[in-house]
Amino acid sequence: MSKHHHRLIKRYRVPPGARIRLRDHDPADTSGVDLLPHGPDSIKARAVELLQISRDELSKAQELLWASDTYSVLVVLQGMDASGKDGTIKHVMSGVSPQGCEVHSFATPTEPELDHTFLWRYWQHVPERGRIGLFNRSYYEDVLIVKVHPELLAAQRLPPGPRGRQFWRERYEDINAFERHLVRNGTVILKFFLNISKAEQRRRLLQRIDARDKHWKFSIADLEERGYWDDYLDAYQDMLRATSTDWAPWHVIPADHKHVARAGVAAILSGTIRGLGLKLPPMTPADERRLRLARRRLLAAR
Repeated sequence: MSKHHHRLIKRYRVPPGARIRLRDHDPADTSGVDLLPHGPDSIKARAVELLQISRDELSKAQELLWASDTYSVLVVLQGMDASGKDGTIKHVMSGVSPQGCEVHSFATPTEPELDHTFLWRYWQHVPERGRIGLFNRSYYEDVLIVKVHPELLAAQRLPPGPRGRQFWRERYEDINAFERHLVRNGTVILKFFLNISKAEQRRRLLQRIDARDKHWKFSIADLEERGYWDDYLDAYQDMLRATSTDWAPWHVIPADHKHVARAGVAAILSGTIRGLGLKLPPMTPADERRLRLARRRLLAAR
């Protein structure tokens, strides 16, 4: 992993147990891109350059991940509505083989899903060895939207009991234990909170209304949830404090500038996979003999 990747990770990573205040994190910060040692002068141009470098690295790293068949990578993306989750996935993963990655978005739980624990439906989509899985929203919704709208807990058919601080503390503990189990068995977990400002969210929602080709992106539900902005901010802070761990860290990515957010996610993802030190599977003497035999047969064939 390069020095730049280390600096970038250090800048955005939430230390375990940190008393993070999101109001201290500037959603328009571009310093992560400024850490790039050389490049064009404009922030956008530098971000695009870093994104391309990271995509090239990610493409090579993904091939090694697939060939080694030892680790998998789970990328968790969370953020307010219009924070750029879909665009980040599209641009960061554009150079990766479709065979080596999979994206899952999670809507309202179905009736069968509600008959299981809140983690069950996510467990079904954990990436297999050699693959990169991306969760566009995730099990963290169960300590975010469900916490902001506690009436949603009724649909989960939980045993009776108090739903205060201890309840949420135990849910954080369940998530941490779930992630630790995955990591111990070879799943690398990277979690990104796309930190958008309320003003920038307003601009993007208005853009969806004003631009005819973006109408399909607009949902009145996004506007209604915007009314709970401060509640969501508190829920995100609690989540980041309780679930950023040594084995599955959170990264707060400034998201007001889309290119900066995409470059940051791509750099951390590619740098982390490269840091695993993956190598192609070693060839045994028997393997090498079979290759020599296959070569001779092909050369002799018409």
